[in-house]
Amino acid sequence: MFIISLTYKKPTEEADKHMAAHMDWLKAAYADGTFIASGRKIPRTGGVILARGERPAIEALCTQDPFVIHDIADIDIVEVNFTTTAEGFEGLKG
Repeated sequence: MFIISLTYKKPTEEADKHMAAHMDWLKAAYADGTFIASGRKIPRTGGVILARGERPAIEALCTQDPFVIHDIADIDIVEVNFTTTAEGFEGLKG
């Protein structure tokens, strides 16, 4: 399992210009089963994605994010092996 953290390095107005393309990128990764949750950071300094798969594939996918292509955000990928979860979230265990 991976936690992908996007941090804006340009104003949110720049991110907004590429938001539709970013959302299309997200939707494609949800459709293929790679992404399982995502959302904005609060305050709005970027976003976080929960993903599954192999690290090389996750890294390659992240290079295709319009926010990365247009140098809007930096991405940090953290791999985690969840061993304990709340009831109903057992599918997150690694």
